[in-house]
Amino acid sequence: MVKELLDIIYPRRCPICGDIVVPKSERACPDCKNLLQVIKEPRCKKCSKPIENEEKEYCYDCDTKHFHYKKGYALWIYDKNMRKSIADFKYHNRKEYADFYIEEFLKHYEEVLKEIGADALIPVPIHKSKLKTRGYNQAQILASGLGRALGIQVIDDLLIRDKRTLPQKGLNDKERLKNLIQAFSIDKSKIEIYNNINKVILVDDIYTTGSTIEACTNILQQNGVSEVYYVSLCIGKGF
Repeated sequence: MVKELLDIIYPRRCPICGDIVVPKSERACPDCKNLLQVIKEPRCKKCSKPIENEEKEYCYDCDTKHFHYKKGYALWIYDKNMRKSIADFKYHNRKEYADFYIEEFLKHYEEVLKEIGADALIPVPIHKSKLKTRGYNQAQILASGLGRALGIQVIDDLLIRDKRTLPQKGLNDKERLKNLIQAFSIDKSKIEIYNNINKVILVDDIYTTGSTIEACTNILQQNGVSEVYYVSLCIGKGF
């Protein structure tokens, strides 16, 4: 009864167009959902970016750089539709959009993620000043939903973002890496608590050049984590 009443007062909004979802049993308008570009083969075997040449195994970034994470999985291409959706999710308090994102992600990757056998999911942290302004970390919301569905613990107090970095948008590869130098650290007081954590999956909303995931991976591996994977909702196109 309470749920029905809440649905009337606060009807679900489509995470793509922002209007009330029709039919209301869905998490997104079917026509809007069809606008999203689900990543299909051929895709990079390392980061999951779509690639045009099906004879290639890796995208340009993964072919020319040495990333230390094991493998990554992304669901949608980061186009104008997902750019707006994620901006609303992150900056306009549309936390409920996570229900749609998580449901769709699990449709495609539930079995793959279970097969990894990860000890924990770790959301990419945001700086405390951003957390105070925004009120939440979007990656933590995604990680919590995935963790509940997969039965994997979520650790959100081990990896810390020490430095408030410039927005990565608009920076080239070298600038992104420089921007993230010493941006992350480990809470040393938690290492003993989590000393059995060997294999983890980092969770974020967008993967572009991989600089953020690489910075987090390096810190985790320097502190005893042997294998790092990542998942993200969206990813930029490869070459």
